[in-house]
Amino acid sequence: MPASPAFKIEPGSPQAWREAFLDMKPSVVPCLGLTPAGWQAVHAACFDFLDKHADEAGRLGWTTLQLFGVHPDLGAIRSDFCGAMVLSGDLVSAVEPDFIRFERTRYFRDAPGRPKGAVPIWAVKR
Repeated sequence: MPASPAFKIEPGSPQAWREAFLDMKPSVVPCLGLTPAGWQAVHAACFDFLDKHADEAGRLGWTTLQLFGVHPDLGAIRSDFCGAMVLSGDLVSAVEPDFIRFERTRYFRDAPGRPKGAVPIWAVKR
């Protein structure tokens, strides 16, 4: 009997998001545009999202950049590049096909005019 193939984490999957976030520390701001307190709130909200809502977001086809994207050079300063989880630090209350609901607002998946070229927040080079 041949050996079973090794488990592979698919890029852009909820498991890949979890793996990427395991290396991010709440005490190390990953990009421009986030204060230490702001990053701590975003970091905590991301882990809450990954625990409670990531599988549903993946099932609904949300992408890495729609969730965790930032501008490659300017980080969160360019909020028009930012994914849903980077903008506020608020907890997610629901994931829908077209938007993510937060405590005080919603992030719409396909807002017109959103620029291309974002990178995942964990891939920003500082």
